[in-house]
Amino acid sequence: MKLIDVILALVSGRIIAFLLQDLLKELGISSGFYVFLIVWLGFPLFSLFCLWISYLIGKKFLFVYQMAKFLLVGAVATIVDLKVFELFYWLISYFISVSLLFPKGISFLIATFLKYWGNKHWAFLKHEKENIKKEVTQFFFVTVIGMVIDIVAFYVFVNIVGPQYGVSETFWVKISVIFAGIVAAVWNFAGYKFWVFKK
Repeated sequence: MKLIDVILALVSGRIIAFLLQDLLKELGISSGFYVFLIVWLGFPLFSLFCLWISYLIGKKFLFVYQMAKFLLVGAVATIVDLKVFELFYWLISYFISVSLLFPKGISFLIATFLKYWGNKHWAFLKHEKENIKKEVTQFFFVTVIGMVIDIVAFYVFVNIVGPQYGVSETFWVKISVIFAGIVAAVWNFAGYKFWVFKK
């Protein structure tokens, strides 16, 4: 495992911890000392540990290591998606009444730029620059389908399934962004690995 893998795993775990603390606040769970240790120290170390295990398995089955890095990139991109969604929704709704789908589309596209770089250069280690137009076109195609899957899944979770287990609507919208990202991630991993960044 390279030093960059260690650093990116720790940073990814830290970003995931940021989201977890946000969700715990939404649920009314106070962040005492032990929660602080688990969230702020435990998640980065757990992220690194999981990447190390996948690295060991990846010596025999490369796709496992690629999938672990893809999941870390995806987790960070999903958090960026959520925070950009919240920002754009707040900014736009402050001035005009707008559907949730518009800021969701914007946040998805911004997170996609992060996913492209992370997946190309870290998860799938494809640094070549030849056929860049073809690669970007393929990435765009997979991503647009992923965006449609993401937005449809988000719509289903928010408007058809609706808040579950007595959680607030605001909390459910945040969780729905994450659920939608997971659904789209299945499509994206297959498309990126077997078509866009195929070596």
